[in-house]
Amino acid sequence: LTLDELHRKYGTDLSRGLSNARAKEILLRDGPNALTPPPTTPEWVKFCKQLFGGFSMLLWIGAILCFLAYGIQAAAEDEPANDNLYLGVVLSAVVIITGCFSYYQEAKSSRIMDSFKNLVPQQALVIRDGEKKNINAEEVVVGDLVEVKGGDRIPADLRVVSAHGCKVDNSSLTGESEPQTRTPDFSNDNPLETRNIAFFSTNCVEGTAKGIVINTGDHTVMGRIASLASSLDGGKTPIAKEI
Repeated sequence: LTLDELHRKYGTDLSRGLSNARAKEILLRDGPNALTPPPTTPEWVKFCKQLFGGFSMLLWIGAILCFLAYGIQAAAEDEPANDNLYLGVVLSAVVIITGCFSYYQEAKSSRIMDSFKNLVPQQALVIRDGEKKNINAEEVVVGDLVEVKGGDRIPADLRVVSAHGCKVDNSSLTGESEPQTRTPDFSNDNPLETRNIAFFSTNCVEGTAKGIVINTGDHTVMGRIASLASSLDGGKTPIAKEI
């Protein structure tokens, strides 16, 4: 699209950006600029997997057999030996303690990973009503005029309208190891290859650029990839089938 077509399609002034009122309307219509998190496993299910999964189930079976053997002995003898009872108690205690410890370690790792997301709040520099303002990246809407500079993360899919020595790192998206130049000029029919589009979650490594937001959240290229990845069914591998 040419710059005039962009202006007509998104109603964005290329120098003043969107109005605050219009941005609020679009935010209410489209929702926040964030990826929908994949469905999570309930904590009680995780705990049960640690307590009854894999080798733990064999130990539980052993403990149950020990209790059954002790029960049979108690029914047949007046003073049965307590060996089976003690063994069953020990096996049960080992499984419970091991399961609790494994669950604690897994929960601790999950909390550490979640904390990394909150270390640096994601901000975006947008132009609205002719004024530059830093806002939360989740509040960026389609049609926003966004400025990025070296070191910034691209807050949404952008159609670049001006650039000065801008290069972006697309390695997380396309696997290209070298930074890619971004200019306002159309260069390829493939959206992933053309130089006038910068993608959500990639990094600007040098230079500066302005762009109009064309997609946000789950509608971005990265959002579509994430949705496809989370919707795939985890089939068994050939080795797992053989086992």
